[in-house]
Amino acid sequence: MFIDEAKVFLRAGNGGNGCLSFRREKYLPKGGPDGGDGGCGGDVVLLCNENINDLRDYKFQPHWNAKNGRPGEGRNKHGADGDDVILQVPPGTQVFELESDLLVAELLENGERVVLLKGGRGGLGNNQFKSSVNQAPRKTTPGKEGAVGDFVFKLKTIADIGLVGFPNAGKSSLTNAFTNARPKMAPYPFTTKNPSVGVIEYEDFTRISMADIPGLIEGASENRGLGHRFLKHVERCKLLIFIIDMAGTDNRKPADDYAQLLVELENFDPVLLDKPRIIVANKMDCEGSAKNLTAFKRKHKGLEIVKISCLTGDGLDALKDILRERVEAARKLNAEPEA
Repeated sequence: MFIDEAKVFLRAGNGGNGCLSFRREKYLPKGGPDGGDGGCGGDVVLLCNENINDLRDYKFQPHWNAKNGRPGEGRNKHGADGDDVILQVPPGTQVFELESDLLVAELLENGERVVLLKGGRGGLGNNQFKSSVNQAPRKTTPGKEGAVGDFVFKLKTIADIGLVGFPNAGKSSLTNAFTNARPKMAPYPFTTKNPSVGVIEYEDFTRISMADIPGLIEGASENRGLGHRFLKHVERCKLLIFIIDMAGTDNRKPADDYAQLLVELENFDPVLLDKPRIIVANKMDCEGSAKNLTAFKRKHKGLEIVKISCLTGDGLDALKDILRERVEAARKLNAEPEA
């Protein structure tokens, strides 16, 4: 199961209390104050880890607490600081405050580190209040409480390629053919209910990530069906593949399907229409597919169309090479520094 959203309840550690103590040693009846300070509470830290794929750790364990600082001790011993709690999240994770829905953090790069909640400062021991006019202070301060918060973690998949299409268009079949991801499939709509990210590997060890995202329905941009849970995952892809069922299963019209997909993307975020795209005409082995493709080209002119059949394997090798060429070009473009 792919988990892309989780509510969490986080607490940083409290600071330790300052210590009230006086030095008591033989032959030193007036040793003076020696109470140490308390340790600081641990922080709540987010760490971006590219080896993590989703947020399942936080779906089933939503409460996380950092350690409290230890209190100070006599002989000017400083209390130990509390250990941080480090929450590892996948690239593309956004953190929102639960109550205000305000975005407070976003982690995109592997190794990126964000302190989400600070631990409380330790209290002062009585040694800190010693002065020329008060050589035996009995004053200390308590440790401060650590920050507390309720948050929502949301994952926007970071993949080179995003697969866009209606249910049963062939997205999961293509993912199975190209990558190590294994989304479940069956002959009914909404086979895939959660995004799945796989990796296309080439002989020279080049790797391209591809996201198989649940199928759209009309009105998805208005959060119908899987709605925004699908659409948010295509925002960061470098290349979009529109998989069209050219056989027209269930009396669908391929040309209309493509037009509706464009409408849903535009309604969600018009920027998505500016992303590079390839049209993949699937199920070309079926009767009537060639006729539908001709009608498709007549209605949508000037598009890059690749003909394939996930069932027979026809056209898959050519598509794989095209994907590599287009993704490498997009990576190069994104890597160029701005003038």
